[in-house]
Amino acid sequence: MDETPSENSEPTKPDADGPAKTPPHETKTGSDGAHAAHAAHGAHDAHDAHAGHGHGSGFALVLGAIGIVFGDIGTSPLYTLQECLGERGVEPSRENLFGVISLIVWSITFVVTIKYLGFLMRADNRGEGGIMALLALVPGKLREAPVGKVGVVAALVIAGAALLFGDGIITPAISVLSAMEGLKEATPTLAPWVVPLTCVILVGLFAIQKRGTGGIGKLFGPVMVVWFVTIAVLGIVNLVKRPEILGALNPLHGVRFFAANGFKGFRLLGGVVLAVTGGEALYADMGHFGRKPIQRAWLYLIFPALVCCYLGQGAAILGDPARAQSPLYSLVPRGPWVYAMVVLASMATIIASQALISGVFSLTHQAIRLGYFPRILVKHTSGDAEGQIYVPLLNTGLAISCIALVLAFRESSKLAAAYGLAVAGTMAITSVVFYLVTRHTWGWSAGKSGALLVFFLSFDLPFLGANCLKFFDGGYLPFAVGVAFVLVMISWRIGRGYLSSELQAQSADLEAFFAELPRAVKTRIPGTAIVMASLSGGVPPVLRRLVKRFHVMHEQVVLVTIATEHTPTVRDDERSTVEPLGHGMARVILHFGFMEDPQVPVELARALGKLDLIVEADRLVYLIGRETLIVTEKGKMGRVTEPIFAFLSRNMRGATEYFAIPPEQVVELGMQIDL
Repeated sequence: MDETPSENSEPTKPDADGPAKTPPHETKTGSDGAHAAHAAHGAHDAHDAHAGHGHGSGFALVLGAIGIVFGDIGTSPLYTLQECLGERGVEPSRENLFGVISLIVWSITFVVTIKYLGFLMRADNRGEGGIMALLALVPGKLREAPVGKVGVVAALVIAGAALLFGDGIITPAISVLSAMEGLKEATPTLAPWVVPLTCVILVGLFAIQKRGTGGIGKLFGPVMVVWFVTIAVLGIVNLVKRPEILGALNPLHGVRFFAANGFKGFRLLGGVVLAVTGGEALYADMGHFGRKPIQRAWLYLIFPALVCCYLGQGAAILGDPARAQSPLYSLVPRGPWVYAMVVLASMATIIASQALISGVFSLTHQAIRLGYFPRILVKHTSGDAEGQIYVPLLNTGLAISCIALVLAFRESSKLAAAYGLAVAGTMAITSVVFYLVTRHTWGWSAGKSGALLVFFLSFDLPFLGANCLKFFDGGYLPFAVGVAFVLVMISWRIGRGYLSSELQAQSADLEAFFAELPRAVKTRIPGTAIVMASLSGGVPPVLRRLVKRFHVMHEQVVLVTIATEHTPTVRDDERSTVEPLGHGMARVILHFGFMEDPQVPVELARALGKLDLIVEADRLVYLIGRETLIVTEKGKMGRVTEPIFAFLSRNMRGATEYFAIPPEQVVELGMQIDL
């Protein structure tokens, strides 16, 4: 185990030498990156067989994937074509319509089917996917950087993760708002109720997050199956009326569209990208269901349904260009059917929003465990499904932001201008990081990896460029959210690096500490002290301060370090390593995956058994260091990052609660540090 602190492996302790989660470590297996390569290529079939926590049959996994994974991309037909045609796009002429439909269909094919399902989902970290899991597959030498710095690869991933937070704010707002706008199609008299009803649904959606998705999750699959079958049937009915729209499947129509529209055609890619939003969610949610169930759900139902729906919308607009105002609802027969469709669309968009909200929660949890985000409260809402979590602070922030967006923009077409930049940015970053995995972890040739990167970027970069053009039309919103999260994550990472370095300097060498022990310690206190240490070597400053200032030490002292690994989970037989040190002292390192929550007392009791140290759990004393950060010009950190880090450190979740330590057994010793 590589215990050397570095940019990506410095201890990320709660309060400096207090219970600290040590750096994410990379397990070496003969050569740099071998462990990551094994994680990426190993046991795909076994994972698929046991995905979703080992519960359910293959059909149940496919149904679950339909309900959870595809909500975002599945509701894109509500607003994608509407954004591409009309006031904000191009005129719905026959030539333009064929070109736009062609671009949408082939974008879905290239981005989702080929890029994500065909390639990226093979890069899993013990079954887990997503941009953070992808970073863990990059060899340590490419992730690491000097203390106080953030590596280029890590910075890219931080930027991609931060953009996903911006996506999480916009998706619920635009999805629910676009569904409720169907009321205007039913009768114009209901138009004033669209925004209020959208806000009510959003309030309800975020209010139930604390109860978890376990109960209503069983309904997600069947509801989304009904949704996909419905939009497919509606599309086919209209497609039969105007079968000539099938010509849009010819990619040459997309090429001719660019030739005819020039720069305006390029700008339109900012609307086309809305058809592939949710592609990153496919990758991030892979750990819940497995690669094969997601692929089957996509190929057998979702992909055909989306293609039929977009072609059907095109057929309807061919017959009446005015239908471009609301392409999806124009497929629905007038009368009660519109109300039924509004209800179904509302349910589908709530499910789509739920998937994004849960994704933001999971991303935050991973970032906390990997040391890229300050420790905030994360609650598990299910005893059976580890992935069902609730983050109260983020939930409140998302709710306020989503409702504010609805009240500010009031129409999904206007809000769509703010959508896409975050998605396109994350897609491009994911492609670059995947190149590093194929080249340096899997050992592909430069030509093979480079060719695939060029292929991916050939549509990622145009999407990103087109969405950058929408910056002042609302694209600044996800960008601003992303910048805020980047500042938080960069400041936290840099601050932890400097804090780790400072603590290492104050830590005593074990032999020197033992040499001074007879003179320094006047009394050995009866009992066992658990000293939480961020570093896995030497003697932590909190123990040195106790001995130096009070000249006492417990009869038995156990130095405990929490190590976060670059794997989602850790096997029970690898959970702890123990080492007797002599003089009544021992060292215990507890290992946790980045998807796990550290339950220190439970795992510590098992580790103490290996030392033949039988102690009643309620008799242990936990010694924790609490550092107060002093912000002055003498510190090494910058004027921007140091105040941010100090603020975050003061307001983050307490170490006692985070590590599930009984508060009545905790003793804290404090000191002041200027970074």
